[in-house]
This record gives sequence, C-alpha cells and structure tokens, in this order.
Amino acid sequence: MPRDTYAKRSLGTLARRLKESRVLLVGAGGIGCELLKNLLLSGFGEIHIIDLDTIDLSNLNRQFLFRFEHIKKSKALVAKEVAHKFQPSAQLEAYHENIKDSRFDVDWFSKFDVVFNALDNLEARRHVNRMCLAADVPLIESGTTGFNGQVQVIKKGITECYDCNSKEVPKTFPVCTIRSTPSQPIHCIVWAKSYLFPELFGTSEDETPELDNTEDSNNAEEIANLRKEAQALKEIRGSMGSPEFAQKVFDKVYKEDIERLRGMEDMWKTRKAPESLDFNKLQEESHSIDPAVLCDDQKVWSLAENFAVFKDSLDRLSKRLKTLLDTTKNNTKPVLDFDKDDVDTLDFVTAGANLRAKIFGIEQNSKFDTKKMAGNIIPAIATTNAMTAGLCVLQAYKVLKGDYTHAKMIFLERSGARAINSDSLKPPNPNCSVCSVAQGSVKVDTERATLNDLVQGILRLQLGYGEEIALNNELGTIYDPDLEDNLPKKLADLGIHHGSLITVVDEDDAEPRVNLQLAIVAETSGPNTDTPVTMEKIPEIPRRPSVSAPAASEQINGTSDPNPRKRDAETAGLSNGDNRTKRVAGEPVTDGDEENPIILDEAPGGAILIDD
Repeated sequence: MPRDTYAKRSLGTLARRLKESRVLLVGAGGIGCELLKNLLLSGFGEIHIIDLDTIDLSNLNRQFLFRFEHIKKSKALVAKEVAHKFQPSAQLEAYHENIKDSRFDVDWFSKFDVVFNALDNLEARRHVNRMCLAADVPLIESGTTGFNGQVQVIKKGITECYDCNSKEVPKTFPVCTIRSTPSQPIHCIVWAKSYLFPELFGTSEDETPELDNTEDSNNAEEIANLRKEAQALKEIRGSMGSPEFAQKVFDKVYKEDIERLRGMEDMWKTRKAPESLDFNKLQEESHSIDPAVLCDDQKVWSLAENFAVFKDSLDRLSKRLKTLLDTTKNNTKPVLDFDKDDVDTLDFVTAGANLRAKIFGIEQNSKFDTKKMAGNIIPAIATTNAMTAGLCVLQAYKVLKGDYTHAKMIFLERSGARAINSDSLKPPNPNCSVCSVAQGSVKVDTERATLNDLVQGILRLQLGYGEEIALNNELGTIYDPDLEDNLPKKLADLGIHHGSLITVVDEDDAEPRVNLQLAIVAETSGPNTDTPVTMEKIPEIPRRPSVSAPAASEQINGTSDPNPRKRDAETAGLSNGDNRTKRVAGEPVTDGDEENPIILDEAPGGAILIDD
C-alpha cells in the first residue's frame, strides 16, 4: 500500500494540491525539525529549507533529526538528508545561508505557495514578514516559549501582519547598576558577556558611538569612568599572549576597579561594600583543581574553580584570536563574538560573572543557568514544539484552499481550562507601517545611481511627492529634509543593493499618503543611459486614514492593541531584537542592540524566549 494512501483518503482533492505545492521553511531548529517531518508525512511535494545555524550538543534533546555525529554541521543540510527518509519522493532543497541575504529577494519569495516561519529572533521574523507581504505570499508564523506556543496566519490585505501590533519595549537598567552596584546574578552575567568579553576579544566600548549619544544625564559620570576603564583594558589587551596577561586582566577588573568603587564611601552607607580578590592567593588554591570541573555544567563552581576556569578560558580565547589575526590577510580587524553554544566563550562568561558575583555578595550560578540567562532562553519543551508544528500544517491546509475565513490565530497555554485556544484572524491594522503600505519596484544601476536620482527622478517627478518625505532602509534613515548629505552618494555606498527594500514615508501635514515600499531590482545600464533609476509601473498610493483615539481598554503602554489576547510571550519575548531607528550618513552602522550591556528583557529568572 502506498505511503500516502490514508492522507489521500483524509484530504481528498487537497492531497494533489499539497503534492504540487512549493513551500519554504525558514528555520530548522526546535519547531523546524518537527514541521519538516509533518510537511513530508502530510504529502507536501517540494520543500525548501533555510537555516544559517549549525548543530550544537544542546540541540539534540529536542531537535530530533540531529544526532551526536552531526554536531557542528549545517542544520539545514542535515535536516534535508535525514528527513528525506520520511518521504523519498519529495523534492527537498536546503540552504546553509542567511534568509536576509540579497539573493533571497522578493522574486525568490514569490515562487512559493506558502512560507513557514520557525525562527528564534525578532529581526529575522520581521524581515520574512516584509518579504512575504512584498511578494504577496501567505506566511504561517509560529513560536514557542516553554509550555506556551502560538501560530498565526498572515496574508496581505486579509489579515494583520506580524508588525500590526507593537512589541513591548525591553526593560532598561542604568549603566551604573551593571557597572557599579550589581544586585542580581543577571547583572554580573551581562557585565561579563557585554562588557568584559567585548573589551578583551571584541569591539571596545571606547569605539562604540552609541555612548556619545546617550540622553541619560544621570549616567554621564559613570560613562566617563567607563571610557577610562575601556582605555585601560585596551592597553592590557596589547599584552595578550604574554605570561602576565591573565594577571593584568584579573587585577584590573577584580582588584583595582573594585578598590576604586570601595573608595566611594557614600555608595556603601546602606549596602555591603564589595571585597576585591587576590590573584596570587587564588592561584595557590587553584593548583589542586580537577580539570573535570569543566564538564559539570550543573554544578556551581567554588571560587578557586571559577578562577581556574577563568584563566583557562582566557588562554583559549587569546589563542583563538591570535590565530585569526595571523590568518587575516586584509586590513579587517578580527574579533570574537559571544555564543551561548561556544564552550570557550560560555566558560569565560560563567567564571567571569561568578567572580564578580562573589565580590558583591551575590548568588553564583552554574554554567547551565548562566547559559540560559546569557542566551536569553527559556528551556524549550519538545512537546510544545511538536504541537505547534502540527497546528502549522493544519492552518496550511486552509491557506492552500484559500479558506482564510476559517483560518485561526491559535495559542497553546499551560494554564486555563483548555490547552489549545484560538481566535479569529483580525484584519490589517490601517495604521501599520509594514503591511498598510503601497508596493512598488524600481530598476537601479546601483553603481551609477545616486540617492538624488531616486528622490528627484522617481519620487518627486514621477510619483509627485513633496518636500516632506523620509527614506528608510534596514540601516535606518538615509534621507529626510534635515539629512540631505546623502543625496549625491551612490546607492551602493548607502548599503542599497539588489533585493533591498526602501520605505518612503510621506511626512506632509495635510493629507499624507501611506508608506511606499520600494523593492530594488539591480541591473547594469550602459554608460550612455540617461536614467540609471527607472520605474515601469506606477503604483497606486492611497492617502492615510484619519487616526481616531483607541478606547482606553484597548491601550497597552499608550499604543492600540487590536488583538489584546496575544500571549505575553510574544510581547515580552519577541521584543529582544527590537531595534531603534539609526541615522545613516554613508557610514556603516553596526547593530549592537542585542549586545548592549544596559538593555535587558524582563522575564522570570532574567531569561526569555520564543523557540530555541
């Protein structure tokens, strides 16, 4: 009996539609593994899988397609190889790449019948949401956090999109709390991960422009001290690889800086003053430490054990960075990045945070607990992933039939009378800056075309925009009436390439139009071509609807929420990657929001997350 016999009996004519469909699965992690298996067993004929990540030991307990021998291999490629056994007749394509790469443009997305999101970060989710809207392809968004899960169907013009509802702003802790008066383990972990580690192996805060623009005058003095400390660590970093490097780092952050803080007597009138650590004393105590201590990630290490791990991980990371320096041929300065699944970086952050916690009389954590907090992850529940993946496929049946009337927003909830709850899909938010926009495309010779060619030649002459407009891309604002320096610059120099999306915001006070999203189609034009930017089809750009004040009961933090039933995990967990708009003046902008040492997300135990 053929494998799909029962599926055909259950699905009827839909079975043929599934077999002929072409779907995209973005993410091959906890939900992705379950979803890929379900898609194959349900009869989907062609599935494309994309994931940039590699397999780690910590993935094996819930990402069932992977085994020990797959560690460090591509998730997408291994998932394709293993899952193909479920349905050998299916056509699978795998990409070990970033979904945000320019090759995955609007035209590429438009080739699919439905897209499934199984991602673990906000920015990538938003990107896929925008691309699916631009390509007019239905998207099935999903996420889990612990025992909770959610599935949402998104269709342009019919349902609200992922960005129709604002995400809660992350909780902010002042610099002085992290740097001078920590009171919780999370404060020490953030200090080790986002201050000490980058200072030694990454990008120094002394080189970070965000500190120049801080509006918090209360932190001005502490930021000045931060500058001095960063400069001192920069000098110590120059001795990396020498025998005295470890002691220089240790004495700086666990002795000299602490003694400076102790000297601020007013700070310790109502709290216990910190106690500095002695390198030589801990050196003697650590001689008898068993190296096997590194293997026990559930144990809270002693002070001497933390010291031993700190020194050992410092040496390992120093050698890694030196190897990168020796093998880098261009002028790029290599750096190391923190990765919760990287043993060396996790050891360093765990030991570094625990040493600091000891100084301030704060509870210390095991490597396992540190990993959860440093990675902002609530441990995933395999059953939740499996249930969520199953619900995704059930919603996909309705999408492929075009039956959006019966498609639902579905919630998995541990508490309450029912484990599975649903709500009808809401229409698009008319004030959404992502889905309530006009769509268009322009052909651009990015090497010849300037921003002025786009603004004057297309937006003003062809589309009739006035003076009050702003242009945004993924790096931030590239043009507005107060930012005209970019007009003579080439689009390529502003990070605009094939597949880029530019949002045109009409800031006219009288009757502004809705936002216009332009997809960039790069093509090479001849040197004699008069117009390096052309638009063949003029889009219809309606006026924005008048804004009425929402009812007080429907307001959350001052913003309207048309779907107040959305689970807290989405508003709390997904806010982790939220980025503030940056202005771009032709200089590259590094996205440091997730590594900012003064931005944390508030959730039980200092950890959050959606999927893993």
